[in-house]
Amino acid sequence: MIFVFLPKLYVSSTRLNFSDQSLVNISMDYRTQSNWREIQSFLPKEFQLASEHEPSEEWWEWRGHQIHLDCFRNPQAEVKVILFHGVGTNGRQMSTILGSPLFKRGFEAIAIDMPEYGMTRVAPGALVTYDDWVEAGSDLIDAELERDGRPIVLYGLSAGGMLAFHTAALNKKVKGIVGMTFLDQREQQVRDETALNYFMSRIGVPLTHFAAKTPLASLRMPMSLASKMSALVNNKAALKACLRDKTSAGKWVTMKFLSSLTAYKPVVEPEGFAVCPILLTQPAKDTWTPQHLSELFLRRINRVPTKVVTLENAGHYPLEQPGLKQLSNAVMDFIG
Repeated sequence: MIFVFLPKLYVSSTRLNFSDQSLVNISMDYRTQSNWREIQSFLPKEFQLASEHEPSEEWWEWRGHQIHLDCFRNPQAEVKVILFHGVGTNGRQMSTILGSPLFKRGFEAIAIDMPEYGMTRVAPGALVTYDDWVEAGSDLIDAELERDGRPIVLYGLSAGGMLAFHTAALNKKVKGIVGMTFLDQREQQVRDETALNYFMSRIGVPLTHFAAKTPLASLRMPMSLASKMSALVNNKAALKACLRDKTSAGKWVTMKFLSSLTAYKPVVEPEGFAVCPILLTQPAKDTWTPQHLSELFLRRINRVPTKVVTLENAGHYPLEQPGLKQLSNAVMDFIG
């Protein structure tokens, strides 16, 4: 096994060997994991990754977790974009819709699998919280800045949009935020419209807060029962493929994670945020998180510029043109 050491980061030419196989029953990297290939088959051909054009897979050791990174490295790129998934996707699904298109246009892109999702291996015995996601995102920014100092822009899909904001508020070193929705889950209206139903938003959420403080904190439930995962994509066959993927839309999460997701308090509230400009790329046919939910958040931002770009014909996780092309164009224009 050959390793190339970087600050807090190592790249392996073979799959890592972990002794604890009880956490999730998945392959160790995307070369041998088939779900993402089935999901990408629903994308336009130009957004599907051929084997010779797949990103390099790196692992970053963070607080006992082995965090997986999909990397389109480009030392000549002036800017790098770090991609955050939501609670129904993973890093490889970010690589297909945006990481690869940005790389082809001269940028460097890194898609992280947050703990519990994708190929990341959770530290034995750890109970992952949303706070861990924010702190991991911030520490990854620091590691990449230490690596070469190039400016960093964050992109987040679905819950990843708000994760990008929370991470930027904590880290304070990024140059821009792009979000495919910004959902402040502390808002009752947001919970009502994005949860599976009113029972889950009005009763289920308080129950997770209670359970998180008891031995039930580690109890798991499908994310599809907590949220409106049926609206992840607008293609029914693609939705079935997504839900079969236990590393993304088919994920089961703990009560502790769900509680922290809906109760997270940012280091800086939107009214005080002055780190960088913000772009919302709103899918026009998003039936899960319509634009007015993001506007509840964006209207509170008044110290940095905000902009909205509509992605035509696109669903929540966009599979459709021209929205997909408009997404990469919007990110490029925003960075420029």
